Amino acid sequence: MWCHCPVIYFILSIGSIHGVFGHQNPEANMNISQIISYWGYPDEEYNIVTEDGYILCLYRIPYGKTNNNNSARRLVVYLQHGLLASASNWISNLPNNSLGFVLADAGYDVWMGNSRGNTWSRKHVYLETDSQEFWAFSFDEMAKYDLPASIDFIVKQTGQKEIFYVGHSQGTTIAFIAFSTIPKIAERIKVFFALAPVFSVEHTKCPLIKMAYKLKSVIKAFSGNKDFLPKTSLNNFIGSKLCSSHSFNKICLHTLFRIFGYDPDNLNMSRLDVYFSHDPSGTSVQNIFHWSQLLYSTHLKAFDWGSPHLNLIHFNQTTSPWYSIANMTVPTATWSGERDLLADPEDVKILQSEIKNLIYHKTISYYNHIDFLFGLDVYHQVYYEIINIIQENL
Repeated sequence: MWCHCPVIYFILSIGSIHGVFGHQNPEANMNISQIISYWGYPDEEYNIVTEDGYILCLYRIPYGKTNNNNSARRLVVYLQHGLLASASNWISNLPNNSLGFVLADAGYDVWMGNSRGNTWSRKHVYLETDSQEFWAFSFDEMAKYDLPASIDFIVKQTGQKEIFYVGHSQGTTIAFIAFSTIPKIAERIKVFFALAPVFSVEHTKCPLIKMAYKLKSVIKAFSGNKDFLPKTSLNNFIGSKLCSSHSFNKICLHTLFRIFGYDPDNLNMSRLDVYFSHDPSGTSVQNIFHWSQLLYSTHLKAFDWGSPHLNLIHFNQTTSPWYSIANMTVPTATWSGERDLLADPEDVKILQSEIKNLIYHKTISYYNHIDFLFGLDVYHQVYYEIINIIQENL
């Protein structure tokens, strides 16, 4: 669907004439700051620089609409998105069902990160964005550089010594790595909330990762070994035009379920244009290949650079090292779905057995991978529990 430009533009012209396209949400054509402001919340935007020179965009909702005393010092909650996503995931639903807005209205200082290579973090101090050097990263670097840079900045900016961390999908992966390998970062996390946690993908049924495993040479040829599924005017059109149409929203819905799992009754169909216009937000081809390297592995390991010599340069050993969360002592709460194709229930069970300080777990029988972001009942199933656990750990 993503590659048939002539067909899509034909549909656009026909739709304009015959009224094929239905109601469009204005947020489908907004950036993150505009969405926050659109709903009447305060918005702050910061550019931070990682140790290896990547420029990341951090967004902040310092307070909600009902607690707008901006001089008050508030507890910080940091939200980290998943694979091929961005901070927009936390504000794509209506305010009463978007975690970013829900937490702000509950009285928290909300920060939302963006991993290197996505729509809002595609700059570097000296590397050109279209160079292969810029795209030579995976979630290894996100854990080693992006997360520490973001958390350090937030701690200095707010004066808070400890923060609460919420991750979804790959946002949990980089947290597991960082919190188990960088003690000074782990010490700053009061509670780690892991939504659809991913630490291994041995049992995953996600077609995207399986495709990358089988079609590595094809992906390299088409991408130039640089970026993978970036946000473009084409997918913005698909989201804001096609997915708002009654004629095509079933195709959009089928695409989501094919990748993330089936749950047709728990998605707000009127928001498909917002979801699709902001995602996918892109990542590096190397990051996708890193995930594909783990397809038949029981545990998580660093990216294999393809030769003993290159691995020696990067890791001081000829093979890529394994990650272990045995040393992670951060209090951790997890939520998982039995219909999740990426964070497969079997992999989640293995992960749970390895978390030393697991303070809470909930499995939701009908949840898929994106229900934790966009589910109609996600506030009652997940978000209010997050708030309760925060209050219990003050």
